[in-house]
Amino acid sequence: MATHTALHSQAIKTNNPDGFEPEEVKDLSGALNALLADVFALYLKTKNFHWHMSGPHFRDYHLLLDEQAEQIFKISDDIAERVRKIGGETIRSIGHIARLQRIADNDREFVSAHDMLAELHADNRALVDNLRSAHELASRFNDYATTSLIEVWIDEAERRAWFLFEALTCMASGDLETGKTVLREYINGTVGFVKLAAALGRSPKSLMRMLSPSGNPQARNLFEMVTYLQRREGAVLEVRARRAAAA
Repeated sequence: MATHTALHSQAIKTNNPDGFEPEEVKDLSGALNALLADVFALYLKTKNFHWHMSGPHFRDYHLLLDEQAEQIFKISDDIAERVRKIGGETIRSIGHIARLQRIADNDREFVSAHDMLAELHADNRALVDNLRSAHELASRFNDYATTSLIEVWIDEAERRAWFLFEALTCMASGDLETGKTVLREYINGTVGFVKLAAALGRSPKSLMRMLSPSGNPQARNLFEMVTYLQRREGAVLEVRARRAAAA
């Protein structure tokens, strides 16, 4: 009886519900479990920033991050169940998440509001990139159900990134010092100064000096950077020129 039960259990494990080959199950499960770890990491960071948000726009950002965290958490069950549907095994513990996550935690005691938004924007963009990689893998194995789910998750992550970007834009409106800080954090969290400098035909140090606390960038240089970022990110950053007040 015991031998029969063991053989029956082994048969259940080796027969994949959706008919994928063992190597396909392994690769798909690996990609989806890494996404699941990223989703849990991003969820917790978003809730962390939601709980610790402060400043003049506290209510707006507090509610925005709560809404985004809820959306992020909602897809975790779908990812885990998709792994099980194709015959794989999924995440079992916090330690398992820590071993797989590619989105870094933030345990700092204080994070400013604009740094929170910039970091979450960069994390959501990173999640989009990871989702696209998983989509390519699922497409290669003709896993239509997984590709369909991932397309929805990409759209949601891009929407979150868009909202965060717009929040950063509003925060910087009319304030050059804040605007430089936000733009600097945004570049660090996305394309990076080395790639941006190469794309604009400038040196990284030159761009970093422009956006430093003591920097005084010309409008032409700011527009050049913003235009490139808009094309790359598919977002809109509005920059307004304002006449200085008479002395």
